[in-house]
Amino acid sequence: MVNLKEKPYSLDDEQVEWVGSTIRSMSIEEKIGQLFINLTLRRDQEYLDLLCNKYHVGGIRWQGGTLAEIYEQNRYLQSTSKTPLLIAANCEAGGNGAVGEGTMIATHAACGACSSPDIAYSMASVGGEEARAIGCNWTFAPISDILFNWRNTIVNTRSFGNDPDTVIAMSKAYMAGMSENNLACCTKHFPGDGVDERDHHLLMGCNDLTCEAWDESFGKVYKSLIEEGVESFMAGHICLPSYSRKFKPDIKDEDILPASMSEELLNGLLREQLGFNGLIVTDASHMAGLTCAAPRSEQVPGTIAAGCDMFLFFDDMAEDYNYMMEGYKNGTITEQRLNDALMRIVGLKAKLRLDKMHFPEKSGLDVIGCEKHLAAASIAADECITLVKDTQNLLPVDPVKYRRVKLYFVESAPTSMSDGTDKAKQVFIEELEKAGYEVTANIGYYEMEVQSPSFMNRFKVTKTEPHEVFKEKYDLVIYVFHMKGYAKENNVRISWSASHSNEIPRYIREVPTLAISLNYTNHLYDLPMMKTFINAYSPSREYIRACISKIAGRSEFKGQYNSNVWCGRWDTKL
Repeated sequence: MVNLKEKPYSLDDEQVEWVGSTIRSMSIEEKIGQLFINLTLRRDQEYLDLLCNKYHVGGIRWQGGTLAEIYEQNRYLQSTSKTPLLIAANCEAGGNGAVGEGTMIATHAACGACSSPDIAYSMASVGGEEARAIGCNWTFAPISDILFNWRNTIVNTRSFGNDPDTVIAMSKAYMAGMSENNLACCTKHFPGDGVDERDHHLLMGCNDLTCEAWDESFGKVYKSLIEEGVESFMAGHICLPSYSRKFKPDIKDEDILPASMSEELLNGLLREQLGFNGLIVTDASHMAGLTCAAPRSEQVPGTIAAGCDMFLFFDDMAEDYNYMMEGYKNGTITEQRLNDALMRIVGLKAKLRLDKMHFPEKSGLDVIGCEKHLAAASIAADECITLVKDTQNLLPVDPVKYRRVKLYFVESAPTSMSDGTDKAKQVFIEELEKAGYEVTANIGYYEMEVQSPSFMNRFKVTKTEPHEVFKEKYDLVIYVFHMKGYAKENNVRISWSASHSNEIPRYIREVPTLAISLNYTNHLYDLPMMKTFINAYSPSREYIRACISKIAGRSEFKGQYNSNVWCGRWDTKL
């Protein structure tokens, strides 16, 4: 039974009564609808009415949309829904996780590079204030994964690091920043990403730690956050074979399921052993880690039957809703299991005082992207950016002595050529020139294709300058890497834009050269030849400006790296 007077709810008698009366007033159709969180892509009134009045969803998250559109969407949904909605955002780095105009403060990796949790707190405080202004009340963070495997790029920049105590300290600071804005937190991805190098968007992830090793790492983190009062957990499509076998000694390998469908992990481990009383939501249901675990008709009710309280995202609304309803009617979801889930869902709404909700005034949108928040982003950048190595003693590079710069900006392939190439390149050029450097930027293959598609571009991009000419023309070479990937490959590595591209380092032993990553922290594995390497964590202007200031010697490097940056190699340290 759910105790709403204990953590993480701590409700009073009036709130408990509201929870009970709200659930009692629901039809079975409304109760089933409360189990779903919809991924909202459309904002027309007909669609929003359908969510509230036919499918009775318990919560929403969305993608796309302008600030004005999202504010109006959320206002309309809350005014239309019979039961107040949980409105979630992925505030993993600041307010930009709620709306495009929001302020990016720091990634989890950047926070982990700081000596104190202050930046994690600032990231959550700013993100929470901006998310609250558009009507959010729930954030799918902090990410309490531990990056034990440097090859894992799913949570590389989304983890506070490879030390459980650091993850605990940063996660608690994040929770404090969100709490002051009355946003509930949802930590993820139980039972823990960062051990496997594969992406559970594409397959069932696997946390292969022994029970003892898990207890000392992920278990320690989760127990601390539960004691701190974290409101919800996101169950990843990640299995934990050691604990599945501990709770079910006769389980066959082929019967091991991801946590999102694993009764022994959700109830035996998370609820009973760790003592979690709050809400559990599945990770996104379109991820292959779940879609390959069972037929859809079994996945949908099976997650709730196993112990999850909410199901993240419809595939087909009518079909998934019917699957859930049929699961209730055929007994897969018992009356008690449905009631417990509803108690936790509506209980969280009561904790957030949605029983007395007043939607934010439109005038409050002025806080999004405001000067105060941009200043906080600049402070974060100054604190986080990390000099990983400078074995050639190149830094600082005075723009008077090293005025003529050749810039190679190496980016991921655009999702579509119609999207254009990475806008961070132009920001980098502008900030270098403001700092006093004279910049000649290499034209990459993707830029050639955007400007004029041609079969010959793959050959044009291999053209290089004679070494003596290059040495005469340039004082400094800067490589900037902005590789990124999402649900497309299991591991993201340096990828040059074409075979034998002129981007590949050729002059590194002849002209002073330094390299900067604007994203992943493990690029030295592919770039051991770089003797000066900086992890800058973000392509935002604040981070690029701060990075250049440090390169020029106008401010010091304050960030701290962990052993993951060396990728287990000796040559990356040279």
